[in-house]
Amino acid sequence: MQPISQVEGRAYPLGLKNIDTDIIIPAVWLKTISRTGLGKGAFETLRAVEGNVFDNPEYNGAPILIAGDNFGCGSSREHAAWAMADLGITAVIAPSFSDIFSGNAFKNGLLAIVLPQPAIDRLLEVAKTDPIRIDLETQTVTTPFQDRFEFEIDPFRKHCLLNGVDEIGLTLNSSDAISAYERKLATDRPWLAPTMG
Repeated sequence: MQPISQVEGRAYPLGLKNIDTDIIIPAVWLKTISRTGLGKGAFETLRAVEGNVFDNPEYNGAPILIAGDNFGCGSSREHAAWAMADLGITAVIAPSFSDIFSGNAFKNGLLAIVLPQPAIDRLLEVAKTDPIRIDLETQTVTTPFQDRFEFEIDPFRKHCLLNGVDEIGLTLNSSDAISAYERKLATDRPWLAPTMG
């Protein structure tokens, strides 16, 4: 995972409620185990509508998505987070997220920020013309108009996102301690040590 400290740029002003994972990445795109290329299918049904924000050149490459309530509901497909990341999105701001989507987003380096609806309404307005800035260290979302919205994030998730490590990376960071423990265990309790046979 890439570390996330600050995310700044234009934001897709989507704002729709109940965007489920089938809208984020339709089932026809789930035939792959690769994380690349899914951005082409991201929000495919919404992109089929003329004038959609995803195909508007003004928002091309926007790293932030402003969404409505209950974002990421539906099935547990991890491909939804992969597709958004492949589209170039690094952070999603919404009033609430599906628990499964929120977990998948975190595990794939996508920052999911919960803000109250009035803050979302303001950000949707700003996103139409100006960039938005997210600072994970200070847990704030700001605009060029002096708007400042604070958000909560689990300290463990914050640490992982700031340092660009997932659960496997955290385990690998402790490989010396794990090896030392295994050597000590083999000495102290040899009956537990694996045998070749």
